[in-house]
Amino acid sequence: MSDANDLTSILQRLESLEIKASFTEDLLDQLNMTIYQQQQLIDRLTHEVIQLRQQAPEGGSNGPRNLRDELPPHY
Repeated sequence: MSDANDLTSILQRLESLEIKASFTEDLLDQLNMTIYQQQQLIDRLTHEVIQLRQQAPEGGSNGPRNLRDELPPHY
């Protein structure tokens, strides 16, 4: 009877490991998709920053900005 109990125990442990492996594969797929989507977003944002830098006036990117120059006229 000991052999039957050992076999049952081994089969239960094997099934448990298969379930864990399945969940791990699903989680890995989800993480890979998240990384892929984040990289797409990073690429889009990088492209937008490049476009904004090209649109910025030449004098605007050189030197520090003076906040007094940005006050509305009524101040």
